[in-house]
Amino acid sequence: MSADTNALLSVHDVTVRFGGNVALDEVSLDAVPGCVTGLIGPNGAGKTTLFNAITGLLPPDAGRVLLGKRDVTKIGPTRRARLGLARTFQRLELFSLLSVRENIRVAADIRRGWSRDKANPTEVVESIIDRIGLSDVADARVDALPTGQCRLVELGRCLATRPQVLLLDEPASGQNETETAAFAELLVELAHEGIAVVLVEHDVHLVMNVCQTVHVLDFGRIIATGTPEEIQQNEAVLTAYLGSVAT
Repeated sequence: MSADTNALLSVHDVTVRFGGNVALDEVSLDAVPGCVTGLIGPNGAGKTTLFNAITGLLPPDAGRVLLGKRDVTKIGPTRRARLGLARTFQRLELFSLLSVRENIRVAADIRRGWSRDKANPTEVVESIIDRIGLSDVADARVDALPTGQCRLVELGRCLATRPQVLLLDEPASGQNETETAAFAELLVELAHEGIAVVLVEHDVHLVMNVCQTVHVLDFGRIIATGTPEEIQQNEAVLTAYLGSVAT
């Protein structure tokens, strides 16, 4: 596929093997500012593996990862984060004994330590807590919160790093219908502010409502790329994943 010259994230022909098993087979995608890019597919298709390759947790066997124009394929996760890459995890990764506020403050303080940003971390954290709708539970320990709210804490921690590219791995898991609707609005707002958002999500209706472009992974390969409307009409996608959900 040809690269989008405006892309903040470009993945070119990334291949990942585990022994004789090909987990990702020449996967390519772009994520541009102002848009939410969807990545869907069955369990085991390789979605989280791709996120791990993008963030530097898993070195690819072939292919390249670019942030803007910079090739980051061979640099570590910390440097990628400082270049504006942030992610959430399929399995929650929070400081369980800390409060909502403290979890987000950790990220804000770390960023202030290495950046030249002189913004007041306290103000940054309070603004984020308000934005993600957790002001009422800001002082609660995260291990006392339901999963849906914990997902928002993880997002808030990402936002405290001021990312340019945001990778979200099943962020709506555990949310009820009202929470998911509010979350969808927040994703669109973040994209409109210039963040390139990549969304892995099994809630197909959420993906189709917020994404401009959707990529479909199956057995480690991209089997379709298109608008939500095109994806919902694609026979290969209907057979491999969507079934009757798209109707």
